[in-house]
Amino acid sequence: MGNEGAKGPGGEATTGIVFDLKRYAIHDGPGIRTTAFLKGCPLDCLWCHNPEGKDPPPVLSFVEARCLSCGACAAACPEGAIDFSPGGLPKTDREVCTACGACVKVCPTGAREIIGRRYTPRELIEELLRDRPFFEASGGGVTFSGGEPLAQAEFLRQCLILARRQGLHTALDTSGYAQKDLVLEMGRLSDLVLYDLKDMDEGRHLKNTGVPLAPILKNLLALAEAGIPLWIRIPVIPGINDGPETIRAYVNFLSRLPRKPPVFLLPYHAIGKEKYRRLGLPYRLDGLKPPSRARMEELAQVFSKAGLEVHIGG
Repeated sequence: MGNEGAKGPGGEATTGIVFDLKRYAIHDGPGIRTTAFLKGCPLDCLWCHNPEGKDPPPVLSFVEARCLSCGACAAACPEGAIDFSPGGLPKTDREVCTACGACVKVCPTGAREIIGRRYTPRELIEELLRDRPFFEASGGGVTFSGGEPLAQAEFLRQCLILARRQGLHTALDTSGYAQKDLVLEMGRLSDLVLYDLKDMDEGRHLKNTGVPLAPILKNLLALAEAGIPLWIRIPVIPGINDGPETIRAYVNFLSRLPRKPPVFLLPYHAIGKEKYRRLGLPYRLDGLKPPSRARMEELAQVFSKAGLEVHIGG
């Protein structure tokens, strides 16, 4: 692979922080894919299942069940961020912790982990190319997700350019919350945009995601009018965005888009709950149950009757 795209505008090496590489992903676009999760997100969704991807820098994760209470982490921490009493569990002051990884290196059980690895675009694409045989056999490719991949715009731009030069099919999974020109540029560099549409009520959207809805809808319309291939992904959060008025608003808006993109209804799940505990964060939807299969099929019928192609999951 050539070195083109490996330097930023000032000649410095462009890098990005990736918090996960999910191989054999079958719900992030067509075929078998590898999904690269980029850190950093301007949204603060109440139901976020990737909390480790919200803040841009690397972050410490701690699995209590693996801890031997040996105290090695506290002794190794150069910042004195870990409070430890013999026989108890270490407690990390995350305001002091710099995620340097010193505690990770001495932990004998792998209870501590730094989430977030820095790559150059070239390094990441070379890693993704290892899975090319699976992509070619299945019509799959690479998906850039997050977090919000647009939050690392230059890194994402160079990755998409290098992936295209290698003939990799690319999908961009985005909330669409960014400047319109940036959304359109990255959409045109991608073969497919997976557009997450989280609610249709402006006030509720702001309350539950921390950002306004209007620019997200405008950017979605701009992508559709530009002819960029789209899949619409709607998280179904019981009692929040699945009421009849909200569903009608989804249907009415999406029905007016050019070429009526397919819609994927994603049922809420609490799989990410344990991640919050490992990061020392409160889980804000504790007790909320996923929607039933019957409820998901009921919602899907509303979209289908309006002439929209609809899928449950994916």
